[in-house]
Amino acid sequence: MRNSKLFTFVIAIAVVFMISCHNKRNKLVNSWKVSAVEAKIPLTDSAKNVILTNGMLTFTEDGHVTGFLLREITDGTYALTKGGKSLVIKDETGTPYPCESTISSDKLVLDTKEVKLTLDKI
Repeated sequence: MRNSKLFTFVIAIAVVFMISCHNKRNKLVNSWKVSAVEAKIPLTDSAKNVILTNGMLTFTEDGHVTGFLLREITDGTYALTKGGKSLVIKDETGTPYPCESTISSDKLVLDTKEVKLTLDKI
C-alpha cells in the first residue's frame, strides 16, 4: 500500500514537471530580437553593435532554432531543462551553447559565462 502511494506521488511530480517545461517551451516558441548585451568578458564595441543590430533567434515547436548571435545559426536545435531555467542551443555542427534562461511572455534573458543577452519578443 505504501509503495503504491509513493509510486502515485512520483508520477504526479513527473507530470507537474513535464507540464511546467512544456509551458516554458510554449512561451519560448517565437521570434526574439536582442535588445541588450551585457558583456562579462572583454567585447569590442563593434561586436556588441553587430549583436544588437543583427541578433535574433527563432524557436520552433519541434525543437529547432535559427537566427544570429555572434554568427548565423541556420539549422540549430535547443533543449529546455530544469523547469525552463536552463537552455542549451546547439548549432548545426552540434556545438552546445548552454545558458541560464529566464522566459516571460515578452522577454527572454540568456545568461552565459561570456555575456548576458536580453531579447524581446517580436
